[in-house]
Amino acid sequence: MQLSNCLFFTTQCDAALAFYTDCGLGEVTMVMRHGDHGVPLANEDMKGKVMHARFEGPGVLFFASDNHDAEPMRGSAHILIMDDRAQTNDLFAKLAAGGEVTTPLAMQPWGSYYGKLTDRYGVQWMLDCNV
Repeated sequence: MQLSNCLFFTTQCDAALAFYTDCGLGEVTMVMRHGDHGVPLANEDMKGKVMHARFEGPGVLFFASDNHDAEPMRGSAHILIMDDRAQTNDLFAKLAAGGEVTTPLAMQPWGSYYGKLTDRYGVQWMLDCNV
């Protein structure tokens, strides 16, 4: 068994996945689009948008799609456990570009170098580095 997340967007899935690729998290390893392969469209505006995508990188696996009835992201966050402070700083800055930092990276009472942000696509990220 493995737990993995699925991110739901309304129309920005391609842009979000390109952003995560540019941040160095990994790459899209599979994508299917609304309207392809004879799958009926729930909404004509969704034609060509991402129906199902798989995103993978070292230690990273999640799925994503565009949905005409997607709800805003809430109540969940991706937490990345890092082992290098310089890489943590770099990735945090990339993910935060155009988003909102809610907890700046800093040493925390529990002993981790930690920060939290919401990226430009509404996805919450927590980065935790123990060194």
